[in-house]
Amino acid sequence: MNYERLKRDCFWDLDISKEQIETILQGQDKRKKTMLFEKILLNSTALFKDLEMFNKEDLKELLETYKIPQFNIDYAFRRKNIAEVYFFDKPLLIDELKWIV
Repeated sequence: MNYERLKRDCFWDLDISKEQIETILQGQDKRKKTMLFEKILLNSTALFKDLEMFNKEDLKELLETYKIPQFNIDYAFRRKNIAEVYFFDKPLLIDELKWIV
């Protein structure tokens, strides 16, 4: 994991260490995991690689409970749907990315 890139992409507004990220990932604090997930979902330049840090159960719950914000709604919706398709074989809902048959 490239923590320096992750910090540059997602945590430019916070001072967070590699150890703090790992503690959040291994811990039980859902609020902190949600914050970490949302930062990665909306800002990561290596979305799939970074989301793989979460265990599968946590990632599934985070995706299912994620509320798309009114600000930047299209961007957030696309990133969430792409992650759902990639990790959980959910339906692709982005028309311009669907195969034409």
